[in-house]
Amino acid sequence: MTPCPPTASDPASPRFAAGRHALRGGMLSFHADPFLAEPAESFVHLPDALVVIEDGKILEAGPYDGLRARVEGSMPVAHYPDALILPGFIDTHIHYPQTQMIGACGEQLLEWLHKYTFVTEQQFAHRAHAEVVSELFLRELLRAGTTTAAVYCTVHPESVDAFFEVSERFGTCMIAGKVLMDRNAPPALLDTAESGYAQSKALIEKWHGKGRQLYCITPRFAGTSSEAQLAAAARLWREHPGTYVQTHLSENPGEVEWIASLFPEDEDYFGIYRRAGLAGPRAIFAHAVHVSEAELCACHHCGAALAHCPTSNLFLGSGLFRLFDAKRADRPVRVGLGTDIGAGTAFSPLQTLNEAYKVAAMNRTRLTAAHAFYLATRGGAQALYLDDRLGAVEPGYDADLVVLDLKATPLMDFRMRYCTDVMERLFVLMTLGDDRAVRATYVAGRPVYDRARQPQPFCYADGMPVRADA
Repeated sequence: MTPCPPTASDPASPRFAAGRHALRGGMLSFHADPFLAEPAESFVHLPDALVVIEDGKILEAGPYDGLRARVEGSMPVAHYPDALILPGFIDTHIHYPQTQMIGACGEQLLEWLHKYTFVTEQQFAHRAHAEVVSELFLRELLRAGTTTAAVYCTVHPESVDAFFEVSERFGTCMIAGKVLMDRNAPPALLDTAESGYAQSKALIEKWHGKGRQLYCITPRFAGTSSEAQLAAAARLWREHPGTYVQTHLSENPGEVEWIASLFPEDEDYFGIYRRAGLAGPRAIFAHAVHVSEAELCACHHCGAALAHCPTSNLFLGSGLFRLFDAKRADRPVRVGLGTDIGAGTAFSPLQTLNEAYKVAAMNRTRLTAAHAFYLATRGGAQALYLDDRLGAVEPGYDADLVVLDLKATPLMDFRMRYCTDVMERLFVLMTLGDDRAVRATYVAGRPVYDRARQPQPFCYADGMPVRADA
């Protein structure tokens, strides 16, 4: 198999796979949190920029006119006119096994889990099936411009191995783990506190810190893990510093009521996890639609993060996440954006931000493009405690980048002619855009997705093309 053929701008040539190269185009990156600072002063926008990359890191980023003399003739440059270069999108909550059941119709959360999710996840006991879905899932993330995600696998260790192996081939920084469930699920999906601990420990030792892969201890939620299993998960977390925890919190009114009946001694839902030892930095709680002020304060004080999943919350009728309440300046909580495939209805962060805007409006708040794109980039990195190396176009950061096409569709092209500034253009991108707006996705400086590279737009990190039948 030969390396991917070069495109017109030659971003897939072997010279781009190693050594120094550059991207040219408009560039935008956040340096402050627009929820806590003046939104108009929270970002840097350069209409014509150069991003110089070496060995997977950003070496320089600045105005083209200021850098061109040092670049011209000394390295390949991929030029993207009528485009914006941003940090790669970060998805803080998504289930890769649910890719095959996206759009499953007609149930609220608990019924939906039993009717669709648990049936689907049993298929991942078969390694070959997990490999096929992992490959498709990673490609869809990259097509959407997402370069890092916090990912749920299934209870089967094979599902974790399959996922991380594909992620390694693309070179993506992924956070993932085996789901822990020892009650209230079909027998074929149950482990025990002891087996879940042992299998997770083995997976941590195999995958955490291997290349760009990071492990996440993953009790599905309090309703499917006994107190003994929650305690075992907390033990794993203590024993393996730097690993993550992810679970669900206060997604649906029926779920909240059921959880309260299972844990009558705890004052609130978040208190269950806190008492178990599962709340703190690098803990990610999805949804949090129905949390109290006391729970938001607890999240702030312990450093836990919330994943805002608007398309999922709307699709299942779960409710409206109070984003601006969570980010309140006197006790801000770390919040990232989550697509929550497959209750979520789109891989695209642009489509997800479209729904986040509407959820905010229904809460009588106003989500500007600055707020939105911060959530999808640096805000997600902050939620994951990776904002020292991801989520910004700055020297020293990993060169995980997305190139957004401002003229991706005839309608977008027409609408952009009437935009007066970059924030209006970003707002058009998030209301009219989807994966068609992603011109290219770079992972550690390598163009693993390039829409113009046909017939196969995907390449692995080593430059080899993805099989057409993969």
